Amino acid sequence: MTTANDMFCFQCQETAKGTGCTIKGVCGKTSTTARWQDLLLSVVRGVATIEHALVEAGEPIDQQAATFMVDALFTTITNANFDDQAILGKVDAGIALKKQLLARARELGVDLPHYNEVKWGGEKADYETESRREGVLRNSNEDLRSLKELTVLGLKGMAAYYEHAARLGQMSDEIIAFMYKALATVANPDATMQQLLDTVLETGKYGVDVMALLDKANTEAYGNPEITRVNIGVGKNPGILISGHDLKDIEDLLEQTEGTGIDVYTHGEMLPAHYYPRLKKYKHLVGNYGNAWWKQKEEFATFNGPIVFTTNCIVPPTPTANYRDRVFTTNSAGYPGWKHIATGPDGHKDYSQVIALAKTCAAPQQIESGSIVGGFAHNQVFALADKIVEAVKSGAIRKFVVMGGCDGRMRSRNYYSEFAQALPHDVVILTSGCAKYKYNKLNLGDIDGIPRVLDAGQCNDSYSWAVVALKLKEIFGANDINELPIFFNIAWYEQKAVIVLLALLHLGVKNIHIGPTLPAFVSPGVLKVLVDNFGLSGIGTVEDDIKQYIEA
Repeated sequence: MTTANDMFCFQCQETAKGTGCTIKGVCGKTSTTARWQDLLLSVVRGVATIEHALVEAGEPIDQQAATFMVDALFTTITNANFDDQAILGKVDAGIALKKQLLARARELGVDLPHYNEVKWGGEKADYETESRREGVLRNSNEDLRSLKELTVLGLKGMAAYYEHAARLGQMSDEIIAFMYKALATVANPDATMQQLLDTVLETGKYGVDVMALLDKANTEAYGNPEITRVNIGVGKNPGILISGHDLKDIEDLLEQTEGTGIDVYTHGEMLPAHYYPRLKKYKHLVGNYGNAWWKQKEEFATFNGPIVFTTNCIVPPTPTANYRDRVFTTNSAGYPGWKHIATGPDGHKDYSQVIALAKTCAAPQQIESGSIVGGFAHNQVFALADKIVEAVKSGAIRKFVVMGGCDGRMRSRNYYSEFAQALPHDVVILTSGCAKYKYNKLNLGDIDGIPRVLDAGQCNDSYSWAVVALKLKEIFGANDINELPIFFNIAWYEQKAVIVLLALLHLGVKNIHIGPTLPAFVSPGVLKVLVDNFGLSGIGTVEDDIKQYIEA
């Protein structure tokens, strides 16, 4: 039996009543899963605090601790892992690791702070009690709690991007050391408002760094994204649908399915895989199936073949869902009853069981036809720079609107479709992330051959728009990025959007609009700081926002 105090989670945009889920997560996680995630985060703070002290004492980064921290943070992102046993297994591993680090600190004579996360011995009999004590509400002051959670949620997004980059061989001790320091600050019960605010802003700085690291990892592995027309219909062969964000995973899948008669389709945030030269060379990468993550219940039912989740964006299936026995997870993702594909010693995945299942399935049912265009990451936009600058100088392009971020289920998100359709025809939309599904299939035309919707790719590719903005600042000789004709109207849902927002704030971008609602984890006091210093605000009506920010 649950009670109103069985959990507290307010990390996603759809949190109950806009304040916090207290009985069961709107995302579908149970109160038990929420508590085990809280416990895992407590263990992560303990490991990070000890590692921070060891690094400050001159010890090198412990890669086992770094991998644990990144994976654990990613595991607790919204819609990533609903598997209690998998989460508890990570708790067990973290406690064993913490004991090793404590022994190392004693051996070296390194003093450690007496935070509860450091002192707790990790007894299994105390898991339940500790999970309740270490939840979000352990911080009674709402402004201190808000700043701590803003940092932690940013770190979750940072961990997701770092894991993708690391799987492609790009790592950074500097980023890991910062994550240790930030978590140690969050664990400190005596951290001041100023210390916590400084940590939030520094999280934005390292958010830029981690997105640059992932951009480097993706482009060095797969080439610079190219303008690509992606099929949204289906073929006649059986198919495998791959969702999430990890490009290394789709590369493994494409290699192993080549010549098997199985087609591969992308879903949701995996759509941008089609833009990379070394991935699009696979002829059996035939198209993108469906829309944003939240429509998966209907779209997975008609796909007919197996589905692979490489990261978050899982929507728990109904008990009668016809696809529930053909879903696989990898990396930090997990769901009870679904088969989990582990990474092998060579860093690759073995998809043989997925392929064998696909061969027994019918071809996907067609749910739409035609194509969509994307591939406008910063390198491709720079190739069009002369044309874009000329269009701006001539007045053909009056303004750019960055509409990246996340999509979601709330009806209020129709604002973004309506906003895109209502924009004057001399305005170009710069997009990335699954927010694009609100308007990337609309017929919005072009300006002198430049499409009015330029899709850079996944949510982390919001980095491209920061790079493009800085380049335009240079070209037009602007003193400040905010002098450019660019309006940021960002949709958010989960924690990767949080790190994108903090990164933009670090780059000096002001007057960003976020919606469809303001985050529940931002207290009134912290919101005032963000409004006063950065001009952050929520959305209004389509008509009012266009009149005030586009036509003014």
